Amino acid sequence: MKNLLLISVFVLSTAVISQAADLPSPQKSGGAPLMEALAKRSTGRVFDSKRELSQQQLSNLLWASYGINRTDGKRTAASAHNTQETSIYVLLKDGAFLYNPQKNSLEAISPEDIRALGGTQDFVKDASVTLVFVADLAKAAGNNPSAKKEVAAINVGAISQNAYLYCASEGLVTGARMSIDREKLGAKLKLKENHWIALAQSVGYEKK
Repeated sequence: MKNLLLISVFVLSTAVISQAADLPSPQKSGGAPLMEALAKRSTGRVFDSKRELSQQQLSNLLWASYGINRTDGKRTAASAHNTQETSIYVLLKDGAFLYNPQKNSLEAISPEDIRALGGTQDFVKDASVTLVFVADLAKAAGNNPSAKKEVAAINVGAISQNAYLYCASEGLVTGARMSIDREKLGAKLKLKENHWIALAQSVGYEKK
């Protein structure tokens, strides 16, 4: 009976992760005009912990940030020499995931809620989602480690701005930061030595 209960819990947990991993197709039309989104772009740090993004909003956010927008595999944000060294890890209440832009899906990393590790500030745990931008420095353009980090940081800045503009268009609150315990978060995300957490950005609804 005990073994049956453990199996049931495992199956249920797997089902939750699998369900969260399946994203609807991103909506590539509509939204606020560009100039209006720019006018509304801002940083916010007060999130409503009781409201979550829908799966459609999450799909749209990830695609707008760094999804594939051409048949040749190029993205919505540029990268030097098209190295595409950045990956987006997604911290949700249901666990941590890796965004797969080719399949527009989420690959489960952990069933644990580690949103609080997405920054050193208290408010990060209240955001519906935190995006963690991780650069593979082995793939980044540059002649030395310092140059690779600089180029990767510039590339991540473009991705982050895309996320800001989507949030402005959608009426969501967002804020990016570099204040992160990289060692703890990297361990939870099972990052490799050449992976560098460049930035984290939380997204959610504003607390009224």
